[in-house]
Amino acid sequence: MYLSRLKEKTVLVTGATGLIGKNLIRTLLEANSGAADKIRVIASVRNLERAQEIFTNYLCDELEFLVGDICNISPQNLKVDYIVHGASQTSSKAFVNEPVETIMTALNGTKNLLEFARLNTVKGFVYLSSMEVYGSPTTDEKINEHNSTDINTMSVRSCYPESKRMCETLCSSYEYEYGVPIKVLRLTQTFGPGVHYNDGRVFAEFARCAIEGRDIVLNTKGETKRNYLYTDDAVAAILTVLLDGKRGEAYNAANEDTYCSIYEMACLVAEKCSDNYIRVIVDEKDDTSRYGYAPTLQMNLDTAKLRNLGWKQSVGLIDMYKRMIRDMTKI
Repeated sequence: MYLSRLKEKTVLVTGATGLIGKNLIRTLLEANSGAADKIRVIASVRNLERAQEIFTNYLCDELEFLVGDICNISPQNLKVDYIVHGASQTSSKAFVNEPVETIMTALNGTKNLLEFARLNTVKGFVYLSSMEVYGSPTTDEKINEHNSTDINTMSVRSCYPESKRMCETLCSSYEYEYGVPIKVLRLTQTFGPGVHYNDGRVFAEFARCAIEGRDIVLNTKGETKRNYLYTDDAVAAILTVLLDGKRGEAYNAANEDTYCSIYEMACLVAEKCSDNYIRVIVDEKDDTSRYGYAPTLQMNLDTAKLRNLGWKQSVGLIDMYKRMIRDMTKI
């Protein structure tokens, strides 16, 4: 339904080679199969060769690459109807090793895209934000879009959530002052097919342990609790908000049924997703700050606002892992 409404429209996607960006682009291009009226996609990338490799099976007249740094690319000569802005630093280690770059890339890149949207009267603009804007909740209470935050601005690791919060406010300001039709999607941790085998995030490490028959070793007690989301469900959430979301509003995106602790998720992977017998071992480190871990939290997102637009999740946590593992082991 959503894809048919994008026929003969042009969608600019930043962060195009990232997990969510590439799955969104593939979904848009696959909708063109057999269609007379096609969706045109402009993929904003930094490395053309890498992008061409990622989209090898999707290279066509309807896919165009815009090459350059998101902070200074100039898409002014392109006719764009919709923008999905997903370019962002996602490495936890980079948050602590390159905090200034993390902040400035977020702010300058977002301002650059918003200026383009202002000057070119786009029909819709979705900024992909993060659950981390809510800080470190300490109860299992549901968190809706109006919840506040307790982020410590003096913590270097806060460069990521604070830059996301500032970008959200920048989006809201462009909507209020210039009428740019922005919407914000606050995504929980998302995974599924398309995750690189050597991805450094915890869900990928758990998958590698299952594939290789290694024990899962946690550097903390794994007490952090959060929801997760399947990649295709994230794509559906983006399209839902892009086309039916209310401008100037934020929406949580998560599978509420996946809410669990990291330790519980590790045990689930060890028990349900490995062909080998593997254990979950807790080997706490004295100083985990160098890993860029977020503080221990309980992030139980309420997605009623998004579901009221007609969106719903389709894949649970076990199947998310099984599908990701199957994809990661393809030769």
